[in-house]
Amino acid sequence: MSQLPTPPAPIHRARLTSWRVRFALLLLFVLAVTTIVVTNKLLTDRFTENTRNRAELRLALYSGNLLSELRRNAIVPQLLSRDPALIGALNSSDYSTSTQRLISFVEEIGAASLMLLDSDGRAVAATDRNRLGSQHRSEPYFVNAVRASETLFTVLGSDTGGYSFIYSRRIDAQGETLGVIMVEVDLHKFERAWAGISDAVLVTDSTGTIILATEPRWRSKTEGEALAQAPAQSAIQRAIQATADWTTLPADAYVQGKAVMRMESRIPFRGWHIASFTTYESVRDKVNGVLALEIMGFAMLLALAFYALSRKTAGRLMLFQRESAELRALNTRLQREIAEREKVQQNLAVAEQTLAQSSKLAALGEMSAAVSHELNQPLAAMRTYLAGARLLLNRNRPEEALSSFQRIDDLIDRMGQITRQLKSYARKGGDQFTPVNMGDALVSALSMMEPQLKNRQVQISRVAPEEPVQVMGDRVRIEQVMVNLLRNALDATQAVDEPQVELILAAGETATLTVRDNGQGIEDLDALFEPFYTTKRPGEGVGLGLAISSGIVNDLGGRLLARNAEGGGAVFEMQLPILTGESDIEAAE
Repeated sequence: MSQLPTPPAPIHRARLTSWRVRFALLLLFVLAVTTIVVTNKLLTDRFTENTRNRAELRLALYSGNLLSELRRNAIVPQLLSRDPALIGALNSSDYSTSTQRLISFVEEIGAASLMLLDSDGRAVAATDRNRLGSQHRSEPYFVNAVRASETLFTVLGSDTGGYSFIYSRRIDAQGETLGVIMVEVDLHKFERAWAGISDAVLVTDSTGTIILATEPRWRSKTEGEALAQAPAQSAIQRAIQATADWTTLPADAYVQGKAVMRMESRIPFRGWHIASFTTYESVRDKVNGVLALEIMGFAMLLALAFYALSRKTAGRLMLFQRESAELRALNTRLQREIAEREKVQQNLAVAEQTLAQSSKLAALGEMSAAVSHELNQPLAAMRTYLAGARLLLNRNRPEEALSSFQRIDDLIDRMGQITRQLKSYARKGGDQFTPVNMGDALVSALSMMEPQLKNRQVQISRVAPEEPVQVMGDRVRIEQVMVNLLRNALDATQAVDEPQVELILAAGETATLTVRDNGQGIEDLDALFEPFYTTKRPGEGVGLGLAISSGIVNDLGGRLLARNAEGGGAVFEMQLPILTGESDIEAAE
């Protein structure tokens, strides 16, 4: 029986090599498609998240700046309504210097404009002289301000679609309404700033109406109406753009025919909201750039593969060997770079741990310094009372010595209360406030400072009303502030021959305690309430007294102010919200 001829060995090996090459090319194609798809998905998610995080950060910054500007201007009408020059001008109808005075104020405040209206709504003084004599009697900011006793905020639209943001407050004198002070807040400067950074930003009021926007045509519309104002060909443009891009992303909205991601945040002011729109162009550019490099790389590999197949000479083998060596060298360099990057990441983690530990140590140091400062005064008083008790016992006067021991026991209780109160410096709120008589607290503080006052022989003058001056707060913390202010006054008068300290307790719109000394005054008012700022010699103080006192007064809803007196010395004012009746006490509770 004859046998079928078998193919020669070279032909068999050639066929086997051809199938291997085809399989390798198919595998390379599948690998390229898989790599591009996976890379596209991962990089798109990563760059989109980074872009969204940056947009959220910018939105928080915009919201904070807007709220800060509104709050900064909100206090201006209250201050100007008490200005003696403006009140005098309204009483005498002499406004020759009122406009210039408002111009001097607007430069410090940074508001858009200031305007003084008389009781008939006529502009008698204005930073914009073109508005002098204009009539505002029927405007809502005038009508509502005359009817109310507090500062009012009005958003006023114009015929051009813009908005004005106005604070207004009534000016009273001796129970009579003299006029209205108007402060226009310049919020449009934020629009100009946002237009240079973000793609699109808008602010809506509680009704959803756009009142601020980087696109002027959006104002006075709802967000849906504003976004619907896209050109007619925008849909076609979006379809062409989607097919042209390798990276198509789901759009939250479309602005001027571009797909954008929308971020929104609430502004804690009258129900306002702020929204920003960021295009996906940066994400597409980054992802498409990486994908283009990958495709180019795979294209080069395919070109090399076809080139390798077309060569059947010994030179092809040498070329492959050389390229293989280059790839191994490149791989080695990449491995070294990866190792260096991992080492840098490890060093960064160690640095972050070190920084966290340093922050903890700094916080511990500040708390230790605060405890030392606040307990120093009771310890000094206890030392004085112990010396007095020892002297009384030596003179066989035990009854009087018992009173000194009782005072020491009270000071020990006070030290326990101080250590408990120091915990509140790290967190705001949570304390139960009770009505506090400021006069009784002042007497207690003077009793606390009695040993130092006797040693220094300081002339103390005290002025207080006959009626109780009550506030809602924590008596121990209020006494802490009073003791710190008295101690600072004593320290400031050490170099004075006839030291004097004047204490004035007054009740008006606020309960105000004024502490004035005849010392050298304050050198740096800006850094006065900063922690660890002190002008004392080493060992005499750590610079925490005023910082702690300012924090306590702020927690109680008041303010701690300082200035230099005209005749020399320093003046400190502690202002706290006053309680005028049982209704205020119930509201505070």
